[in-house]
Amino acid sequence: MDIFADQVLLSRIQFALTASYHFIFVPITIGIGLIMAIFVTRAYRTKDAEDDALARMWVRIYTATFAIGVATGITMEFSFGTNWANYSRFVGDIFGAPLAAEALFAFFLESIFLGFIIFGRNKIKPALYVASAWLTFAGSALSALWILIANSWMQTPAGAMLSPDGNEAWITDFFAAAFNPSTLPRYAHTVLALLVMGAFVTIAVAAWYMHKGRNSRAANAMLRVGGVVGVISVAFLLVAAHASAVEVWEQQPTKLAMMEGQYETEAPELSAFGFVDEESQEAVTLGIPGGTSFLATGTWDAEYPGLNELATYEQFDGLEVDQLPVNFVYQVYHIMVAMFGLIVICLLLALIFGRARAKHGVKNMKWLQWLLIISPVFPFLAIQTGWLTAEVGRQPYVVYPSNSGPEGVFLHTDVATSPSVQPFEVVITLALFFLVYLLLFVGWWRVVARFVKAGPVHDKPANVADAAAVEAAGISFKNVGTDGAVEAVAVEAVETEGGAK
Repeated sequence: MDIFADQVLLSRIQFALTASYHFIFVPITIGIGLIMAIFVTRAYRTKDAEDDALARMWVRIYTATFAIGVATGITMEFSFGTNWANYSRFVGDIFGAPLAAEALFAFFLESIFLGFIIFGRNKIKPALYVASAWLTFAGSALSALWILIANSWMQTPAGAMLSPDGNEAWITDFFAAAFNPSTLPRYAHTVLALLVMGAFVTIAVAAWYMHKGRNSRAANAMLRVGGVVGVISVAFLLVAAHASAVEVWEQQPTKLAMMEGQYETEAPELSAFGFVDEESQEAVTLGIPGGTSFLATGTWDAEYPGLNELATYEQFDGLEVDQLPVNFVYQVYHIMVAMFGLIVICLLLALIFGRARAKHGVKNMKWLQWLLIISPVFPFLAIQTGWLTAEVGRQPYVVYPSNSGPEGVFLHTDVATSPSVQPFEVVITLALFFLVYLLLFVGWWRVVARFVKAGPVHDKPANVADAAAVEAAGISFKNVGTDGAVEAVAVEAVETEGGAK
């Protein structure tokens, strides 16, 4: 097959798969980072053992997900120097600073304070423990900023110039490069989507406990927290998504045209679904005429250049319309929009029936429990298809010639790979990555499932010193069984010849 002889296509597939796999864990890590910080704070304020046990459960889940996320991100960094060597040479002067800053200022911050959370529970002051939880979340969000800075520069280059030999992009203004036209809209859009993911994971765990008839108090708390975080994040996400769409409208015209399957110049419609026939260059869609024009400009009749006209612009040198993956971009973009609708529906159901009386609440609605248990699939698909829209939509450029970008600063994908990497080598690594990643996923799933199945279990102090540390934190000790029943017991620390009972 031709696909196995196309080194560029294979390299693109490999990077897409490794990035998509890595982005299973990044949304969960950042999303539940906020959830973890909220429950740690709740335990600090209430001094209640069950709240403390719930916080500890989310610390465990966060730690396992963080670890696997770090491991799966390493392969992408290696691929920059192997499969994408020419690309690395072109952007090396630009990417060095943000990638180094991500490691120094964000990853280290997150790792250090996560260490405080894991190992310092009874060794540091409770207030510092709470602060560590929030700083861990802040570190993960800051890490996403530096990565988005690097990726956004590929979408809308700024603060750079082309080297005299035309082989490199040289940085001329760090802040202009870092805060290029798409950085802040895309960062807000991405992080809010990740918070929605965290909210839905929390709601799913709560629904699973309700389905099993366990941990009722913890389930109610998680349903409330997940619902509130989800609603607030979705509300702000609407604003961020609009800002991101306007940025695409202004800076990346070929991407917007592919998102709506638009070949000819017209006022683009806002379609709900459809199909794009790339051979005939016709789109069969169902939508609102001029709807996309209205969202971007506030008017229904603002015309926008189609792909055929854009291909004649000197700016888009080498753009071959018949080679563009228009239908793919159209489909993944509209899947993302559809998933957002399902997200809103699930949140409304969780909030309405989560506060309803017991007879009509989530606890007695099996169908709603199952819907909420599988609901993290919706934000997950929205995030993945959103990334596919952003990355595939900028083809055939790996560094896009945006409308405000420096002259000549762009790079075609087919010249960004390394000529020394052979197609069979990429195929071999693809197969090995699949096997290793499958094992990693199974291991992660089993560990997290075990934490969830065990539930919010509070560990008994092993000795008098540990019991004193718990009491010093102000936590009233309770014995939490695996079935979620909480039994208040008196803590008695009686030393008898060095023992405790």
